[in-house]
Amino acid sequence: MHPLAERIQKQDMRALARAITLIENDDEEKLSLMSDVFSIQKQAHYIGITGSPGAGKSSLINQLLTYLRQQGLTVAVIAVDPTSPFSGGALLGDRTRMNQHFLDPGIFIRSMATRGSLGGLARATKDSIRVCDAYGFDVVLVETVGVGQSELDIMKVVDTTGLVLTPNSGDVLQIFKAGIMEIADLFIINKADLPGVRKLKSTLEEYMMIVQPEGWEPPIVQTISTEAKGMAELYESMKSHREFLYETNKGAERRKQQLQLEVYDLIREEIWREVKGEIEKDAQKLESFQNPDADPYELARSWFREWVRKGE
Repeated sequence: MHPLAERIQKQDMRALARAITLIENDDEEKLSLMSDVFSIQKQAHYIGITGSPGAGKSSLINQLLTYLRQQGLTVAVIAVDPTSPFSGGALLGDRTRMNQHFLDPGIFIRSMATRGSLGGLARATKDSIRVCDAYGFDVVLVETVGVGQSELDIMKVVDTTGLVLTPNSGDVLQIFKAGIMEIADLFIINKADLPGVRKLKSTLEEYMMIVQPEGWEPPIVQTISTEAKGMAELYESMKSHREFLYETNKGAERRKQQLQLEVYDLIREEIWREVKGEIEKDAQKLESFQNPDADPYELARSWFREWVRKGE
């Protein structure tokens, strides 16, 4: 077994942080580490929190952390932040909002950069969730960037997705257009002390009448994160959804789809790494990038075919 995997199994927090760094850096040891980590995962509840910027996702998670710890549960938080185009790093803004939990040994908080991922989630996010699971956390919370349509990737990596909305914010129409409503396992009306809650709730109820969800009808939970209100109801709804997944065929179907998507992602990642390596070893190919008239379609097609022939 990989040394880091052994240490993670013994709940070594430094090993956990080191493993996630290794994953983010796409280290050559990553696949062997993750294979060992996969064998020791403990079935934590993976929860995604998504929604538009300004909906109060970080503040909500901050209060949810407090509630979960009061219930005796240990929690890991993966906060996916936008990537700096210069350093490639994450801003770490979410960690600033959760600083009251830093010294709690039952909580682990890690900010990760999207690194240009179109889905708003880095490939490393799924691996990091698994490492936290193998460590033994009861709950793994994933907070997404909050940039609209790119949030759809959250459904590929978590069990339960909570969509955070706020009254009178004007974000509901945008979310309808982006298709994000379809991935929500529960709707969270945050800042429920503001006017417009009744109208927003009515809009969500009308939406569910139109789509007529089968099996699981996403509940609507009202929270006021600044006052820590609604946390018990929120977590109970999340637990109910997880129980639904494990007791019905819907859960089995979702796990099958997630596994299929993950395998395809890993294959794409390996092909990309090898093809890119072959290109960058060839000075003549690199010179092609200097030609403003170079046909990118033809270059991609011919170089990929050349890589395939080499493997035959």
